[in-house]
Amino acid sequence: MTATPIFDADCRRCPRLAEFLDTVQARYPDYHARPVPPFGDPQARLLIVGLAPGMHGANASGRPFTGDHAGILLYRTLHAFGFASAPISTAGDDGLRLHDCRITNAVKCLPPQNKPSGAEIRTCNGFLRAELEGLPRGGVVLALGKIAHDAVLRAYGLKLSTHSFGHGAEHALGEERLLLDSYHCSRYNTQTRRLTESMFEDVFRRARARLSG
Repeated sequence: MTATPIFDADCRRCPRLAEFLDTVQARYPDYHARPVPPFGDPQARLLIVGLAPGMHGANASGRPFTGDHAGILLYRTLHAFGFASAPISTAGDDGLRLHDCRITNAVKCLPPQNKPSGAEIRTCNGFLRAELEGLPRGGVVLALGKIAHDAVLRAYGLKLSTHSFGHGAEHALGEERLLLDSYHCSRYNTQTRRLTESMFEDVFRRARARLSG
């Protein structure tokens, strides 16, 4: 039996998402408008899991959190804690490098209105499971938002009911791996102050301390 890869650039397993991407590509021919691959160090000990590509962000650039508002705080914080070579991610060919860090999404394709269905999240979960299997012992998974949190738990076969999402919450994943939760760094969360810069930095400070320890 062939093992599931961590990514399939030609994936069309979700009919609604595949059709939507076809429509988007016709409207924006210069956009990536395909499944968005993980970005960063293949052997990273820090794996950041987001929700899905944004219309004018990752869906356009082909790199997670690049070109949209959510990436502003994320890449600035990654750089501040030594995980990125620069504080700004502008395009897939801008030379930015991640150090001991990789960014992926629970759903690899742009969903309409940024809302993937439960079936689409489950269909894409095999890719996330395969990616998590490569996380080194003692690694940290940082889930940005509840959907990413739930996707990680599902990939590990853990009960969602016994691992509640909460900003700053920690969950043991086995083999000394840790799931660390954060509110998503979306425009809505940062502008409403549900997630402040200091709150976000605190989560990364804990991740860095865990990896350094």
